[in-house]
Amino acid sequence: MSSVNLSAFGGVGWQFFDNNGAPLAGGLIYTYEAGTTTPQATYTTSAGTVAHPNPIVLNSAGRVPGGEIWLLPTSYKFILQTSAAVLIATYDNVTSGSVPAIANFTGDGTTISFSLGSAVNENSTNVYINGVYQQKNTYLMSGSNIVFSEAPPDTSSIEVSFT
Repeated sequence: MSSVNLSAFGGVGWQFFDNNGAPLAGGLIYTYEAGTTTPQATYTTSAGTVAHPNPIVLNSAGRVPGGEIWLLPTSYKFILQTSAAVLIATYDNVTSGSVPAIANFTGDGTTISFSLGSAVNENSTNVYINGVYQQKNTYLMSGSNIVFSEAPPDTSSIEVSFT
């Protein structure tokens, strides 16, 4: 699992327009490391496992296919162009640091410890099992692992958001 954050640029359901206010059908979003022309991956979901193509080609309504852009915890440069590669705008040093990372797991009825990939402070977590918020006294953070006092039920959906 990669640690990814929802993008402040084109996060969820954004619609992009040309300079005349028409939806940017077939528009292009290029993603780079901040301040460079070195391509930088973005992802289709909070799982951080499937990268968008670079450039991202907008659909006929001017929206990102799949509706979401997720970023690595670093700075990006975005270049927005028309389908004919005419520059609309450049956005540099866009970060995702203020947006929580999301980790998703599936309970098996016996596992109590799940790795978030990096050390996290318990106070910066929100945990949901099958969509129900879990009180902080039902788990603790041990280094990069979240450890539950009881194993989440078999096939349960576990979502951990953290900063």
